[in-house]
Amino acid sequence: MSEKFALARRSRYWLAGARAPWTVLDPAPQPLNPEGLAEIDLLIDDGRIAAAGRGAAEADAETPRLSLGLKIVLPTFVDAHTHLDKGHIWPRAPNVARDFPCALQTVADDREARWTSSDVAARMEFSLRAAYAHGTSLMRTHLDSLGKQTRISWPVFAEARERWRGRIELQASPLFAIEHALDDAHMADVEAMIDEHGSGVLGAVTHMAPELRPALEAMFRLAERKGWELDFHVDETLDPEARSLCIVAETALAERFSGRILVGHCCSLARQADDERKRTIELVARARMSVVSLPMCNMFLMDRQAGRTPRWRGVTALQELQAAGVRTMIASDNTRDPFYAYGDLDMLEVWREGVRILHLDAPFADWAPAVFTRPALALGPEGGVIGVGAPADLVVTEARNFTELFSRPQSNRLVIRAGVGIESEPPDYRDLDSLEGLSL
Repeated sequence: MSEKFALARRSRYWLAGARAPWTVLDPAPQPLNPEGLAEIDLLIDDGRIAAAGRGAAEADAETPRLSLGLKIVLPTFVDAHTHLDKGHIWPRAPNVARDFPCALQTVADDREARWTSSDVAARMEFSLRAAYAHGTSLMRTHLDSLGKQTRISWPVFAEARERWRGRIELQASPLFAIEHALDDAHMADVEAMIDEHGSGVLGAVTHMAPELRPALEAMFRLAERKGWELDFHVDETLDPEARSLCIVAETALAERFSGRILVGHCCSLARQADDERKRTIELVARARMSVVSLPMCNMFLMDRQAGRTPRWRGVTALQELQAAGVRTMIASDNTRDPFYAYGDLDMLEVWREGVRILHLDAPFADWAPAVFTRPALALGPEGGVIGVGAPADLVVTEARNFTELFSRPQSNRLVIRAGVGIESEPPDYRDLDSLEGLSL
């Protein structure tokens, strides 16, 4: 496929006879097929989409065209929740118990023993090469920010952000348990790193700690004073008594917080009684919070007991949140680390598995924004749409409909960046062999 679409930079050409979900087109041409796909021609000129419309290429006999035969074209992906600092440590730090407490301890041990600047930088670079090859153009990572690691990982992230600018736009949020928000020395260190290297996002892991409310108030007030956004890991547990999502929403409303708030996981929400779940969702909607579900990681880790088949999928009540007007999305989360043994930062894989796990197929096109426009809005930069004037950052698949799209990995997809088909393959795992504990 890459030979057929060898495109020169600043070239002018048509992508003719494409299909795209109407929900990522601006505007969406009519008519739509029963799956919500629109037929469209796209004129690529000097790295941007210069014209778009059904049958538009027919009137332009002079410009070369690449006939797609009704194959689906997508915007590049937005991955709103990842952990680039943890990625690919599983071979040296496997989660032997396959449960959440073991994941926490295993990461902590590996972090203390091995997370030097060079180790984090090499694994981060590997992950970004994979994400770029698969078609991601915007990503937010969480960085473990505790003790000495805070001053190791943030400069590494800042260097990667500059190196990848124009290919993947990177954001970062600190990650620590919520009770540390009341530790003045810790927060001074975090604040300094965000000021020097960050992207204006403050975050933590919330759970039902005695200090939850005052710690949240401290974080909201700091973020408001600094003009930062907030990004929380929330209730990553199957315990229905875990209700910190409700408390985050109540705090946001009480503090009248003016910035964006993204919350991830929210797993226990799906385990609560209907009336309690409804009340919490109403508060989340009122607080204008966005919710990201991490279907692959949470299905792997939640409700796991040795010798027992899981009874629960581990994901949040995403359909109910969406129905209430909450901006919802899905993302990659962890990659080959103690929290998730698999994954490759491939958002098409995340979307495909999200369709299966969360039933995001009723109809397909209505949920397409969960990996494009909604995370772009939650993270701030424009993106996730196909429209005239937008950058020609596209993913061309071999599928003509959604069942074809999700039945195969689309490993032969073409990624187009600034109008150019990139010759990029995911990196070879042997590239990690030089790191301590990762060689076979």
